[in-house]
Amino acid sequence: MLKNINLLVTFECAARHNSYSLAADELCISQAAVSQQMRQLEQSLGCRLFVRKGKRMLLSQQGQSLFECAQQALAIISQGVNQIHQEEIAGELTISSTQAFTTLWLMPRMQRFSELHPEIQIRVISSAGFDDLRQAHIDLAIRFGTEVEKYSQDSLSCECFGQSAVYPVCSAQLARDLPLSSPEDLLSTWLVTLENPGAYDWQSWFEKAGVQASNQHAKWTRVNSTDMALTAVLNGHGVTLAVPYLYQSQLDAGQLVIPFQLPHPNPVRRYMVYDPSSARLARLKVFMAWLKAEMADAYANPEVDN
Repeated sequence: MLKNINLLVTFECAARHNSYSLAADELCISQAAVSQQMRQLEQSLGCRLFVRKGKRMLLSQQGQSLFECAQQALAIISQGVNQIHQEEIAGELTISSTQAFTTLWLMPRMQRFSELHPEIQIRVISSAGFDDLRQAHIDLAIRFGTEVEKYSQDSLSCECFGQSAVYPVCSAQLARDLPLSSPEDLLSTWLVTLENPGAYDWQSWFEKAGVQASNQHAKWTRVNSTDMALTAVLNGHGVTLAVPYLYQSQLDAGQLVIPFQLPHPNPVRRYMVYDPSSARLARLKVFMAWLKAEMADAYANPEVDN
């Protein structure tokens, strides 16, 4: 019988990160303390739990079995504690999402949320990665793409709340100047792309459009975020690929246009990732309900967002 449950907590953290140093950072103890506790746990169980490979601490077969059980057990304990200490609706929420979504979609609507729920204070963090919600103290991560479920921890809820098609977009002036009569005409101008476009690359769009020579295109502008790409095209610099809800106001104003109603073969799926046992769950549900309602009300056109 394990007498010190703290050893199990440290083990779960080290196993989740495959790192003693990252576990030490999360638990606010020294790396030496993590190493010592893991030696104690291995001695009490009479088996090796970790195998060092370079800088990583990989789980042994016994370690993997214990890790799976430890995660389930600690999740049950955490849920019970959070139910006792369940926070009221009033208070703070920390939201994480991409720079483009927070800048172009979320922040312009924050006043609407604040008018409806002045008792909730929102803290917003921009991040394009799959942050560890627990370590970063994030209540809700709004994530996008084709692999969100794959990279979200099993202990977290990963709720899809719709998907959107990706289209080419450029300034109305550029569309008049070129002009653009077929997808191949886009190869006569600058193409703005993310450094790491993932599933939403230009090559796949051109292949769907039946354009064969796109791999020889020389006019590329590479950026780190979609809001940077949209700023470039809004000012007349080339064409980029993006979901319309990020630039709907510019579409409505006639500043931007979608030159070809040909969606990218990969739609962008939207997810809300959160801890279902969070002490802030009541508050979190209020924000998530508002978020889904805003999306549903603003972008009900199935040809653009569904």
